[in-house]
Amino acid sequence: MFDLRASQPIMIIEDNDDDYEATQRAFKSEGISIRNRIIRFDNGTDALRYLRRDDEFSDPVESPRPGVVLLDLNMPGISGHEVLIAIKNSELLRDIPVVILTTSENARDVDSCYAAGANTYIKKPVDLDNFFAAIRKLREYWFELAILPKDG
Repeated sequence: MFDLRASQPIMIIEDNDDDYEATQRAFKSEGISIRNRIIRFDNGTDALRYLRRDDEFSDPVESPRPGVVLLDLNMPGISGHEVLIAIKNSELLRDIPVVILTTSENARDVDSCYAAGANTYIKKPVDLDNFFAAIRKLREYWFELAILPKDG
């Protein structure tokens, strides 16, 4: 049912282990299994190396292009905002949908992310039930309704 091709992983760039685990559990909740591999990077540097197919990520079969990126803004080192700008300024990467999934609801963060090309901005709910509900809605939209660009 999902348009996102099974060969395209879902990339999660999240430095907080608890938030990453909650996101994974929410994707698998209600007995709905996403066939796509979930790949995680806990920092922007490694995520960009993967996306640019640098070094050990050079093989497109071993390191397929993600169908969608879930990106936290608040990370050490290269911030999520810098990762977003790098993706959207790259001719090869800019058509990958980027969903900002962060704790910030600061209007400047929201505005700057949309100005940089974010496809969606979602504030992470604090409690687990609401977090699961937000991920379910995200899953329904991006993986059931939206038509995403093909692997390239």
